[in-house]
Amino acid sequence: MKKIRYLFLIVLFFSCKTTYSTQDFFTEKHPKAPNYTNESSWAVLPNKYSEGLKQYTTVNLTDLKADVFYIYPTLNTDKKDIRWNIPIDDFNQQQKVLHKVVKYQASPFANSGKIYVPYYRQAHVRAYRLYKGRKEALALAYADVKKAFTYYLKHYNNKRPIILVGHSQGTTHGIQLLKDFFDDKPLQKQLIAAYLPGIRIKPNEFKTINPMNSPTKTGGFVSWNTRKRGTYPSLKNWYNGSVTTNPITWDGQKTTTFSQHKGFLYSNDVLYPKSLKIEVVDGLIWSTVPKFPKRFFMSFIKNYHIGDINLFWQDIKENAELRTKTWLSNNK
Repeated sequence: MKKIRYLFLIVLFFSCKTTYSTQDFFTEKHPKAPNYTNESSWAVLPNKYSEGLKQYTTVNLTDLKADVFYIYPTLNTDKKDIRWNIPIDDFNQQQKVLHKVVKYQASPFANSGKIYVPYYRQAHVRAYRLYKGRKEALALAYADVKKAFTYYLKHYNNKRPIILVGHSQGTTHGIQLLKDFFDDKPLQKQLIAAYLPGIRIKPNEFKTINPMNSPTKTGGFVSWNTRKRGTYPSLKNWYNGSVTTNPITWDGQKTTTFSQHKGFLYSNDVLYPKSLKIEVVDGLIWSTVPKFPKRFFMSFIKNYHIGDINLFWQDIKENAELRTKTWLSNNK
């Protein structure tokens, strides 16, 4: 049951019915800021891979010519937790980062580049609801991500090409990173691709970074939000007009077949190919209930947000490798 609760825990960002314990946002109550010169402030560095990530890394890291900068999604959804931002040394948070999202969301990129994952003072999930203090909490979280990325560029990157990956809150911060560092800036030349599912992104969000509409295109971004076929979020129309990449074909196809799906990685570490088919609608990916042994439990769930990456794990893995190969070939 723990595995089911992990992979398909519903995080309803837009529900008005759920209430959270909260407190005012006070600057003096901030958790201690990370120092990214310390390896302890990083969940993953090339010399600091978790066992779960090593499990899916099948190449020699010294042979990888690109980097992957991954920003993890919202992990603190406890209704009774009044903290706005989570300290980076919070043990429970670290365990979630290392053994859940790094293992199942960063792993499809492990054969495309060296992976970097900073801990950051992540905002509580209520920052995505109408609570006073939400903007300040997200700004504090982003300040850490920006600081980590600045340190990464100065001390680790060495002008290597970059894949930027985020999900949910990670995508919120990834969007701002693109604006601050890549959009209409010299660093855009190093961008292989940005994979940013789980948050609405408009096609004109950036000045010079565009949605990618083919599986070999580079220098742009892809994004999608996944739900059970025929269902909609409770907040009507928030998704309309947002970029909706097909995470199986990576082009303009509106529907797929079971045979096109390369693989859903479930939390039992088993890959299930040909387990779902999708339909691209305005702003949403509609998925069938995946075919796997625990599918009965998933038939009751409408929001597949938590599985935006897992559901298409092998599809993303192969596409990231293809885009990396394409970028390197075009930039010899």
